Amino acid sequence: MAHVLITGSSDGLGLMAGRLLVGQGHAVTLHARNDQRAAHARAAVPDAENVLVGDLGSLDGIRSLAAAANAAGRFDAVIHNAGIGFREPRRVQTVDGLSQLFTVNVLAPYLLTALMTRPDRLVYLSSGLARGGDPDLSDPQWTDRRWSGTQAYSDSKLFDVLLAFGIARLWPDVLSNSVEPGWVATKMGGLGAPDDLDQGPVTQAWLAVSDDEAAMLTGRHFYHRQERFVSAEAHEAKAQDALLDYCAELTGTTI
Repeated sequence: MAHVLITGSSDGLGLMAGRLLVGQGHAVTLHARNDQRAAHARAAVPDAENVLVGDLGSLDGIRSLAAAANAAGRFDAVIHNAGIGFREPRRVQTVDGLSQLFTVNVLAPYLLTALMTRPDRLVYLSSGLARGGDPDLSDPQWTDRRWSGTQAYSDSKLFDVLLAFGIARLWPDVLSNSVEPGWVATKMGGLGAPDDLDQGPVTQAWLAVSDDEAAMLTGRHFYHRQERFVSAEAHEAKAQDALLDYCAELTGTTI
């Protein structure tokens, strides 16, 4: 039995992954951004071990969740599932003066990784749109450019791959991988999404707990339990370190 934390798991793929892992006999801790969503998560997965509450839209909220997670005990695996989608019509600024999309999609998994007791496995949710992402860090907060929700999301999902691969390189004792679940009909994906919803949570759950040889790799990107191509930049240590350094500068916390 593995102890697994899944961020952003009050609905969508996070909740589905939680149900899947609980059904397999694992101890799952869910996460919601507020008490109302936490109550929904508890009702939806009554056999979950715990539900943690924390708003990942601010640095203080991320730090609070990290503290709550550490107080709950060490996790064998963490699935960084929480995210904001590609349909955002405008740039939303957080209390820290940062892009909300970048904060939730990139800084939250970065800072949680840095602050939480190190698990055996880390899984970062990316997207097929990462292949259209730009690793350039000249304006990741979208303060100088005209806002594009799709491009901001695509960039953030490429950053998640860079984060997964960078951690794999820095922490060889941890299995750290990224996943694209497919374009599926969740609230984020929309009703017209063409991929198989039932397959959406499978790969991240598999990477979190499976002893299959293919699931014991690190520094890889997966789709439906198969390795999938990502851009060459994702494999470059220089690009990985640039992102890690940028996140460290914003948060004051270094991995």
